[in-house]
Amino acid sequence: MKPRISMITLGVRDLAAAIDFYEKGLGFPRMESPPEVAFFTLNGTWLGLYGREALAEDAQVSAEGHGFEAFTLAHNVESEKDVDEMVAQAVAAGATLVKEPQKVFWGGYSGYFKDLDGHLWEVAHNPLFWVGPKDENA
Repeated sequence: MKPRISMITLGVRDLAAAIDFYEKGLGFPRMESPPEVAFFTLNGTWLGLYGREALAEDAQVSAEGHGFEAFTLAHNVESEKDVDEMVAQAVAAGATLVKEPQKVFWGGYSGYFKDLDGHLWEVAHNPLFWVGPKDENA
């Protein structure tokens, strides 16, 4: 098996607001999709937005949730300046700042925000682990 994550689907409370946040606020490119779901093309994967209740029903689990969900989504960027800009862009679009961008113990630079539904995103620059447009294997 070749491990990969082909799609990340987030359960959201207000689909229209979440679409606005990711499409207009963060500039994620939206794909054509049915009205009850939204898909965005990312580099090597896709992001899906689906109603929280409907997603829980599909997985046959409770839609109740609170506090730390025990995972974060990470967006790795090319520079510290890019971290600052991405976090500021997210906050301007309605995200909640969780941790100001700063130098971190592992040698990089990162900050955290929560999207409109509380999903925790880390925006990071790791000079030893940058995989981006300059990498021919990206």
